[in-house]
Amino acid sequence: MTVDPEKALVLWPSYFDLRVSREAGRRVPRRDAVEGPSASMLFEAVKALGLDCILELDKSYPRFWHRHEGRVLVEPKLTKKDLVTKVAAKLKTVPRPE
Repeated sequence: MTVDPEKALVLWPSYFDLRVSREAGRRVPRRDAVEGPSASMLFEAVKALGLDCILELDKSYPRFWHRHEGRVLVEPKLTKKDLVTKVAAKLKTVPRPE
């Protein structure tokens, strides 16, 4: 199955970044956050969950428009809350790029 960009759930690295406050856009508790996640790390975590996704490296989180951190579009098989929770848990096991 391919991901329809119109219906896909969007995941930004800022949702999982330990350095970002809840007010600024982090969506997971500090204990579940990681320091400096990248869009490619999110992509690997979503793939490890067995979901179809698209990596877009040229996009910027609206709150941090000046940083081109990228985003991941995910097929909507789960609710966004469940997806964020599962990806946060999986990010802890994804190897960090050198």
